[in-house]
Amino acid sequence: MAIHKVGYLIGSLARESINRKLAKALVQLAPPELEMTEIAFRDLPLYSYDYDADFPPVARDFKKAIASVQAVLFVTPEYNRSIPGGLKNAIDWASRPYGKNSFARKPSAVIGTSPGAIATAVAQQSLRSVLSFCNSPQMNAPEAYIQFTPGLITDDGEVTVESTEDFLRNYMAEFHMFIARVLQVLPPDA
Repeated sequence: MAIHKVGYLIGSLARESINRKLAKALVQLAPPELEMTEIAFRDLPLYSYDYDADFPPVARDFKKAIASVQAVLFVTPEYNRSIPGGLKNAIDWASRPYGKNSFARKPSAVIGTSPGAIATAVAQQSLRSVLSFCNSPQMNAPEAYIQFTPGLITDDGEVTVESTEDFLRNYMAEFHMFIARVLQVLPPDA
């Protein structure tokens, strides 16, 4: 089977984020056909259409990083019942200027973890709405709202609960199959 390049964005800018731990685990549990690369956005300035005529180098590099992958995985916390501002800002940069949307026709998936019982369910719905507008085909099932408990995922990305590890491994396998299906129907060069 073909290798697919997947960029992942971690919604939290915190270095010790539990979503960063989840992302590490997902990279380790991904099938070998997925080549995973983090796409960082920490250094992006706040987006303004004043930049549309000439993006700063950090924003050009960010758009190039998204262009270099075939699919995008969003690993995000929930802030105030939505996505973190930094992630929304990154999406705004990637989708602009008008007519140069980096997410168009690019398969995506959304996952996140939080200590709360509903985890990141509301943030994910908010992000799905944004990605829908960006014309990004989204994996709708399985949904993954991971309630984080102390020790669930180590700093090295090891999942300590077997059922959670199995679920996350299956989630990444499903994402792989979804990417293959989407790219078969919507080839990137079409």
